Amino acid sequence: MANLLIVCGPQAVGKMTVAESLRDKLKYNLMMNHDSIEISDRIFGLATPAQKEFSRTFRAKAFELAVTHNVDLLFTYVCAFEMPEEREYLNGLAAQFEADGGNFYFVELSADLETRITRNETPHRMERKPSKRDIAWSKANLLKDTTNHQLNSAEGEYWFKNHLKIDNTNLEPDQVADMVIEHFHLTANEKEEKEYRFGV
Repeated sequence: MANLLIVCGPQAVGKMTVAESLRDKLKYNLMMNHDSIEISDRIFGLATPAQKEFSRTFRAKAFELAVTHNVDLLFTYVCAFEMPEEREYLNGLAAQFEADGGNFYFVELSADLETRITRNETPHRMERKPSKRDIAWSKANLLKDTTNHQLNSAEGEYWFKNHLKIDNTNLEPDQVADMVIEHFHLTANEKEEKEYRFGV
């Protein structure tokens, strides 16, 4: 059985760095939302129909293989909470992992807009996400989505049994990861480094 732990939140909230810390502490494998985006952009171009379909297929196959091969997986995700199809998609992922005896964990990060704009330009983000290197475009996209979508759930709203909300405006990634591990009582896998972060 495999566990799925989703680290969710708006752009530049710190999902990647928190997920990387969780990966190293738990020895879970990590698929960032941008893994499928960057490779599909390179092959099919930005936001083309083929790019979108490839990205969806990439993710779906990764989830399928994680369940089949009992691989505990971390996944970073941006959710538009006002859209019913988002909840349907996430419920589907939860059902996929839980049907095989695994657990589904949902960590929702939030931070103020000023902090997110600052984090949008960090060197590590630029290194790991080529599509964000056009700072003017990236910032404009961040602001547009913040205006057009509800990127955090409402106060007191919880979609899942294992749903943890953390305001990480003033927290380091390792602090957040430790909070997640303690809250869900997670234990680390026994894996060699090459099994969960080869080539990273």
